[in-house]
Amino acid sequence: MTKKHPPVQGQDPYLNVDPLAESYREGITESVAITRSLEHHNTALLCIDMQYLDAAPGYGVFKDAEAAGVPPEAQQYYFDRLQKHVLPNVRRLQDGFRAHRLEVIHTRIQSLTMDGRDRGPGHKRLNLHAAPGSKEAEFLPEIAPKGDEIVINKTASGVFNATNLEYVLRNMGITGLFVVGVYSNECVSTAVRDACDLGFYVTLISDATATVTPELQNATITTMKDRYARVLTTQEAVRELDGTLA
Repeated sequence: MTKKHPPVQGQDPYLNVDPLAESYREGITESVAITRSLEHHNTALLCIDMQYLDAAPGYGVFKDAEAAGVPPEAQQYYFDRLQKHVLPNVRRLQDGFRAHRLEVIHTRIQSLTMDGRDRGPGHKRLNLHAAPGSKEAEFLPEIAPKGDEIVINKTASGVFNATNLEYVLRNMGITGLFVVGVYSNECVSTAVRDACDLGFYVTLISDATATVTPELQNATITTMKDRYARVLTTQEAVRELDGTLA
């Protein structure tokens, strides 16, 4: 049943009710197909943009802290969250997926050309560039790809719009995605929405994602939850992996 909240005096009570919540939960976030996808090894972990360009102090976007456009306190929050929560949780999930022989897929921002002339218009306007072989294009060592894990390079926020990721996933029979990475309100949420629209069963890991303010982080999770993805913590996700694939 959809939970109803008492109306505020003078306010239409329907403004406090989400009339679509139950149908979305049943059709998207509580479908038995999510468990079936795991059981049949058709679920992959999608790690988004965990690289020096946007996830390491002193590099890329944050090479010049004062010119980054992000206030010092927001940078402090972001990097604290990455170090204390996101990186350890992403690594824990990667280890879990690898242990169960499930695909771990990595996306990163990297141009095809050294001068970045192939970049999407948005990245050009933002002056966002990671050339092939550059430090900015490197994955953070804690969560870097292993073996022949798939790496998808992109030059736009939306990995599904800007790459052949959907084609690759269909070729491997992937029907479910667990999504982690940065920034929650940009590349991560775009991937979640697009994946859902394309018919994938999406699970967003709340404590394995980050952005530059807690308000943006919380708003993103709230917007995605029970609409475009079910939301789990890392602990819940690992428990599900181990319980389903034991």
